[in-house]
Amino acid sequence: MVASEYNSPQTIIDNMHSAIIVIGQDLQIFCMNPAAEMLFHISNSRAVKKNIRQLVHEEHDFFNRLEKSLISAHPYTVYEDKLGLHHHETIDVDYSVSPLQYKSEGNFLLLEFFRLKASPSNTNEDSVLHQYEASKSLLRGLAHEIKNPLGGIRGAAQLLEREMGETKNDDNKQLTQIIINETDRLKNLLDRMVGPKDIPTKSEVNIHKILEHVRHLVQAENEQITFTADYDPSIPELYADEAMMIQVILNITRNAVIAIDTERTQGEVNFKTRTQRNCKIGTITYPLVARIDIRDNGSGVAPEIQKKIFMPMITGRADGTGLGLSIAQSLAHQHNGLIEFISEPGETIFTTLLPINIHNKQNTGVS
Repeated sequence: MVASEYNSPQTIIDNMHSAIIVIGQDLQIFCMNPAAEMLFHISNSRAVKKNIRQLVHEEHDFFNRLEKSLISAHPYTVYEDKLGLHHHETIDVDYSVSPLQYKSEGNFLLLEFFRLKASPSNTNEDSVLHQYEASKSLLRGLAHEIKNPLGGIRGAAQLLEREMGETKNDDNKQLTQIIINETDRLKNLLDRMVGPKDIPTKSEVNIHKILEHVRHLVQAENEQITFTADYDPSIPELYADEAMMIQVILNITRNAVIAIDTERTQGEVNFKTRTQRNCKIGTITYPLVARIDIRDNGSGVAPEIQKKIFMPMITGRADGTGLGLSIAQSLAHQHNGLIEFISEPGETIFTTLLPINIHNKQNTGVS
């Protein structure tokens, strides 16, 4: 069998929606697409020139098959295989291997992975959604228990202030105002922790208009950072609440800016959009979603908080509230969407997935 010839392996994978990795001699990674970045939790720029053994651990049959296919140029497919990944996750996949020849540079293999449906505890996406729902339920109960005594404290302070009205003691009034203001501040903080109460007012919105609005806004605040964009103009309009979507993108972008130490590195933030087909979010598989990647070259998310980064009050900064990403996830969830991320020092990518032209999920997804 003669292997097919292509002009460029990167061109092949750019518009494919399954997870694709192209490897060359000695199983060295040549390139990978965004779906593979999310599946293997590593960016293309970090993966290139690594041996695939650094992504998949101790899977000898997997490596032996690849080596034989490079020599024989025979394609093959493996069903229902388990692969152990470099970050200690095990995934269930079907995958196919197709030999390629790229001009005079030798033989390559195109690996296409299809993740199989797994139990919620084994999928990063379901873990994020489960974490979000659990934390929201806990916080609603906690907020209710705290707000009741706060209301009593505020009421008592107001009564005390009225009784002191005749004394004209400004110092005492100042103290009661501190009590009232601080109880109001705590109540507002609890409301923010629980998440937005507003029901989305949805209409047809252009995601690139939103991204450009945020990009120019944050650029004006951070002139020392370079902002770039790589947009897919074919993405149709989303059915979404424009103000909420601005808040999602703004929260993620400001987090990216904070992660960049401009005294040590030249700060860069990149906005990228693509479409993704047959994307499962929660229990629904959507035929088409918008994928919005916000990439920065900052210090990355600390390993100890990565699994709980979307929970309220979780932050890697001493002066942070830990609410920005929690609110962004809540707003994305109200649009049947999801926010995921991959991170390592020097490169972090937050990915927002939003169903395209979805008016109600009953008639759009496949359970």
